Amino acid sequence: MKHIIAFCLSIAILGAGCSTDATSLSGPSAVQKKPASGTMLDLSGRGLTSIPMDVFSRSELTGLDLSDNLLTGAPQSQIGQLKNLKTLDLSNNSLTGLPAELGQLDKLETLDVSNNQLTGLPMELGNLTQLRVLDITGNKYSARDLDEIAKKLTATEIRR
Repeated sequence: MKHIIAFCLSIAILGAGCSTDATSLSGPSAVQKKPASGTMLDLSGRGLTSIPMDVFSRSELTGLDLSDNLLTGAPQSQIGQLKNLKTLDLSNNSLTGLPAELGQLDKLETLDVSNNQLTGLPMELGNLTQLRVLDITGNKYSARDLDEIAKKLTATEIRR
């Protein structure tokens, strides 16, 4: 699998395509960038209905973009395994909830869950002491939940 990913990424860099299934990380729109301090995986706009399970084994990821997909319900609890994430973009989906395991991502600096259908927020978001930006615009979340979380996130810009 690693060889296929490397091959497809090298083909994508050269501007050619690589045909694979949409849930695989090796497709042409699975853009991986290596910023100075980690790896970004861009799976935005791929029509995903859930996060591909192989993403959760990518412990080196510092950024994950799952925006503009068809995600519903809540992301799988395995998201808490991505301990090095600094940026997580789940915007523009149809999520109705967030897993408590997000609170385990203690390096997370930016969490964008804007334009979903969130009705509640897990209290564990208050554990994200490195969080600098929390974007929850375009959701009908509980103001009570947000007030409790905001008390713990005094250095976080919360976009409502």
